[in-house]
Amino acid sequence: MEMMQGASLLSRQADEFGNDELVEEMWALRAMDHAEVYFNLLTSVQPSCIHLTPYDDQIYQVFRQDFPELRVELLTDDILKSEDAKNRWRTFAEKFNKLEDYAYGTLIRADAAKEFAPENALFVVRIQFLAIEIARNREGHNDEVHRKCRPPPRTSAKEDHKPKEQVNEA
Repeated sequence: MEMMQGASLLSRQADEFGNDELVEEMWALRAMDHAEVYFNLLTSVQPSCIHLTPYDDQIYQVFRQDFPELRVELLTDDILKSEDAKNRWRTFAEKFNKLEDYAYGTLIRADAAKEFAPENALFVVRIQFLAIEIARNREGHNDEVHRKCRPPPRTSAKEDHKPKEQVNEA
């Protein structure tokens, strides 16, 4: 119930809040939930098969036109948030302003080969996350974390209920 109230709170006009700590906390929780869901998807499905939006092809094409030199496998705040980078990302983001939640705050892994952790997380807007993760998936940069962090295969219900073989002690 509390999350539903928080979701409705986050949909209200930003100028109603000022610097409200509760709203900041709600955004942080939402970003963490998104990061967890995405990482579970990334480790469960081959990254090259993941489609994050119906517009992945367009986002990737425009991203690589606007940022041909950006190496997505290892990111830093300096790379993403220098004055020049902010201006370039702002121009890029406006091309996708019709996309729902394009400007929401989102967490992204700094190093594509590692799992989410406080020391491996950067805060970006959703369209940055989408562009970078689509590129990571298509260019093979998420393959290593997929291999390393894959959940163990599920056993069938039949196998779970099989009686264990008894060992005869002589």
